[in-house]
Amino acid sequence: HGTQDLYPTFLKKQHGFDPHTVSWITIVANIGAIVGGLAFGALSEKIGRINAITLACVIALPAIPLWAYTTTPFMLAIGAFIMQVAVQGAWGVIPVHLNELSPGSVRATLPGFIYQAGNLAASYGGPYQAGIAEAPGGSYGYALALFAGVVAVCIIVVIRFSPEKRGQVMTVFG
Repeated sequence: HGTQDLYPTFLKKQHGFDPHTVSWITIVANIGAIVGGLAFGALSEKIGRINAITLACVIALPAIPLWAYTTTPFMLAIGAFIMQVAVQGAWGVIPVHLNELSPGSVRATLPGFIYQAGNLAASYGGPYQAGIAEAPGGSYGYALALFAGVVAVCIIVVIRFSPEKRGQVMTVFG
């Protein structure tokens, strides 16, 4: 949410882009998300969930300047594409990782609950980012970059302490 929800607002308010340009950049970003989900989902089968999630977050970090601080629509679209490849690359693999970590008796509910609890926690991200952006001397680029960088680093730290259970047999009593 921190890389997507306010991005169109950033493009409009900070860069003054018209709705057509904002839509075009958003479409490119969404294509990046699709590519990231597919690519990192497949990659996670080969290198493991933890390594795939870590790699996606590592890719997000150097993408931040291109995504948040360039000024032309073309460069911002490239940055948005790379950022969303990375974001959906990580967040697309996290649910299967949660499924593999969950005991069979709660596998149908626990991962979804955890994922949605995370969404609830992230829901304050938009107002927080907007507050930073609208404060005197603030900018949307800075607010977006700060949030994306902190989240990527936190995910790397947390996921590196998580056990890898790729290939877990998904039965309740087996």
